[in-house]
Amino acid sequence: MANSASGMAVNDDCKLKFLELKAKRTHRFIIYKIDEKLKQIIVEKLGEPTLNYDDFITHLPANECRYAIFDFDFFTEENVPKSKIFFIAWSPDTSKVRSKMLYASSKESFKRELDGIQVELQATDPSEMDLEVIKGRAN
Repeated sequence: MANSASGMAVNDDCKLKFLELKAKRTHRFIIYKIDEKLKQIIVEKLGEPTLNYDDFITHLPANECRYAIFDFDFFTEENVPKSKIFFIAWSPDTSKVRSKMLYASSKESFKRELDGIQVELQATDPSEMDLEVIKGRAN
């Protein structure tokens, strides 16, 4: 288990599930949360490969911070199918200050554990990560 600047360890399952998403595409998305009692980042939710971006958004809590990985499929202008792995740091304005600080101080070291992230996105409200933003960042 690796440690972050905030002292939060990264549960081994976090990397394992990310590798499954990246290599085998067994998940459409992964939502991670910081468990303060365990002092580690854990997997909170795995999304089935058949789910879409709207399904993913419904699993992000409105008033709590999370990290999320989303495997976004799209077509290029030449109609070539592609996919990009997004890392989303979800930190709603309505979440507690302590939580925002904890997620912010753990983010970089956590991201380093997940080799293969192609696009990073910070979002404090749903409009900052709507599907149009994702599409724009994917190209």
